[in-house]
Amino acid sequence: MNLSYFIAKRISFKKAGGFSATIHKIAVGSLALGLAVSLVSFMVLGGFQSTVSEKVYGFTGHFQVQRFTMSNAFEEAPFSLNSEFNKTYHELPFITKVQSFAHKAALIKGDEEVEGVLMKGVGQDFDTLGFKKYVVDGRMLQIPDEGTSNEVMLSQFIANKLLLKVGDKITLYFVQDPPRYRRVEVVGIFQTYLENFDEKIIIGELQTIRNLNDWRKDQVGGMEIFVDDFNNTESYSTLIEDYMDYDLKLIKSKDKFLEIFDWLSLLDNNVYVFIGLIGFVAIFNMGAILFILIMERTQMIGLLKALGSTNQQIRRIFFWNGINILLRGMLIGNAIGLGIGFLQDKFRLIPLDAESYYMSYVPIDWNWIAFISINIGIVLLTAAVLWIPVMVISKVDPIRSIRFD
Repeated sequence: MNLSYFIAKRISFKKAGGFSATIHKIAVGSLALGLAVSLVSFMVLGGFQSTVSEKVYGFTGHFQVQRFTMSNAFEEAPFSLNSEFNKTYHELPFITKVQSFAHKAALIKGDEEVEGVLMKGVGQDFDTLGFKKYVVDGRMLQIPDEGTSNEVMLSQFIANKLLLKVGDKITLYFVQDPPRYRRVEVVGIFQTYLENFDEKIIIGELQTIRNLNDWRKDQVGGMEIFVDDFNNTESYSTLIEDYMDYDLKLIKSKDKFLEIFDWLSLLDNNVYVFIGLIGFVAIFNMGAILFILIMERTQMIGLLKALGSTNQQIRRIFFWNGINILLRGMLIGNAIGLGIGFLQDKFRLIPLDAESYYMSYVPIDWNWIAFISINIGIVLLTAAVLWIPVMVISKVDPIRSIRFD
């Protein structure tokens, strides 16, 4: 057995008592706490970003295809589903789903108030299963093969403001010349907690908008495109544009809702600074604690030197001792951090104010690459820092250290 490793095991906190044992436990505890907090920070940040992004993309798709126009109006110019793009997009394997839509401005008249809204018309290709998780009352729209069922879904915000509930009949006044209206039934209420959608969007039938705008049955206001990996939207956009008709344009949801995604990106900086501070404190503690252990073992160092041990051999003793502390701290830290993440992900123990945080509980994201990177980074940085205090061993004089009390 390696002599340095053997002695390091003998002076570990399992074998040592009193002051040494306390110092070892403090070192392990500080490192475990720092690692656990770092892991939980990444899990919460990733969960928050993925949850908000998923809500935005679930409502708008990763891309929208619309007819090119110079107007900035809420309503889109129509184009035909018989376009070349609609026939060929199936050749792109990363596209998982495409659904048609159109928007139209309207006024909702309640019993006491009138509210301006933007009706989003959806067709039979609408992903009802994906949207169902946002429904808090009632049911999804039932879109018939022919004609319209005159059903709408309201957000919880609009329903509360107009004192409406599932089953109520309301009148929609559409802004056009001449103005038109439709009497519809509220069949469902949804809630995303995102102001951009909850405060102004209602869900209706695409055929209703076709009838109001005198569009043909094959015309839509746009198409929402969903892809398999939203992190590759930049590269995907170029490929999609190659398949598009000359009069169509491609809009990235990330650009359309730039304020939301820029805000999410800013959160990364806060977490990186926070984790950097925690890492610095944990590494500084390791170096300081190892230095204390070296000072406490001054007599042992002098005796080993007197017996012929080299500085390098003695340095390795304390280096292995530091690695032992490091590995124990990382094992406990990973157990605590991942354990907290598992309990929160499974039982949602920590709630949030949904109106402030856009979700009702603290979300968790299992980014194993980030977890492994944090562990590797701490091992490498701490191992490098451990060599700093052990360098003082070469300054220890055997005669004076043996007499040290």
